[in-house]
Amino acid sequence: MGLLDGKVALIFGLANNRSIAWGISRALKDAGATIALSYAGEQLARRVQPMADELEAEIVIECDLSADYAALDVVFDAVKEKYGKIDILVHSVAFAPREDLGGRFVDMSREGFHTALDISAYSLIAMAKRAEPLMSEGGSIMCMTYYAAEKVMPDYNAMAVAKAALETITRYLAADMGPKGIRVNAISAGPIKTLAAAGIPGFRDMLRQFDIVAPMREKVAIEEVGQTALFLASDMSTKVTGEVLHVDSGYHVLGMTADPLDGAEPGEGD
Repeated sequence: MGLLDGKVALIFGLANNRSIAWGISRALKDAGATIALSYAGEQLARRVQPMADELEAEIVIECDLSADYAALDVVFDAVKEKYGKIDILVHSVAFAPREDLGGRFVDMSREGFHTALDISAYSLIAMAKRAEPLMSEGGSIMCMTYYAAEKVMPDYNAMAVAKAALETITRYLAADMGPKGIRVNAISAGPIKTLAAAGIPGFRDMLRQFDIVAPMREKVAIEEVGQTALFLASDMSTKVTGEVLHVDSGYHVLGMTADPLDGAEPGEGD
């Protein structure tokens, strides 16, 4: 028997086979969960459908949060009609205008700030509100965050603020929904070459340096994030809520990431 036999998982944010949502979807499916999928825009349908077929997903619905949050009702109503419940909700959605990533933080536009927080952070509240009535026997809600929510990372700007908001929302939802047995957690993954990450200036340089300075000296794979999501989705985490779990080869513990000077002893190289 699988850890998630009989469980229904609704996953938002699948874009292609490099998406974190894809790593999570496969891990939950392999553990026995029934998968329902939502993707961000019509242009992604051709990429998503073959993956949905592989997951045997019977619900695959477009949901463009930049247009209207009423689109969420269509998705949740479809899941309710088909399965009558949701056990697992995965929020893997993020967007900020390209012009508000990079450059000086102080030059961030008001519109870009609003867009980033609306789609990347408030959407978790909107999804949780709709999921709650379908989690009558408890459940697990999880979202994807990043270390830029905690410390300054080059060029994240509007998205960093959105991720910080997302982590705060995670804690408040955990407190709000805990009495109903609903757990709410966030996964903070190290840099992964996803479609969303490609829009961040300097991301390739960051990725190139990551496994040089991270304590475990290895990049993070979507499959590894998927295994953490499986833990949060399963009964192995029944009393874990309001947490931010780092899957980043230990990068978040570092106070300094510069490479040591070759051959230099401590105190040398001034």
